[in-house]
Amino acid sequence: VQLVESGGGLVQPGGSLKLSCAASGFTFTSYIMSWYRQAPGKERELVAQIPRIGGSTIYSDSVKGRFTISRDNAKNTVYLQMNSLKPEDTAVYYCNARAWGNVYWGQGTQVTVSS
Repeated sequence: VQLVESGGGLVQPGGSLKLSCAASGFTFTSYIMSWYRQAPGKERELVAQIPRIGGSTIYSDSVKGRFTISRDNAKNTVYLQMNSLKPEDTAVYYCNARAWGNVYWGQGTQVTVSS
């Protein structure tokens, strides 16, 4: 099983980034996919979640209206489009797959929002 995140980097406040998470080794369409983040000295928190097929996405209050989660089941990939980035969005962002008692994590990608 692998979850490989990409797309992180340094961006100025107000800028945008798009994170990708490529999944392999499991049946992607059977899993709920999520993005979490962890800032220095803070606990890991849920940012956004997308169900297997159809259904409603979930966002934390801090990113609602600015971030969009999506998935391409043909490419086994989940995305996080991040707009209007703020310094407080600075964190390591992790991809998560969950289903039937199985939980998988990616290695994380650093997002730094700074001028």
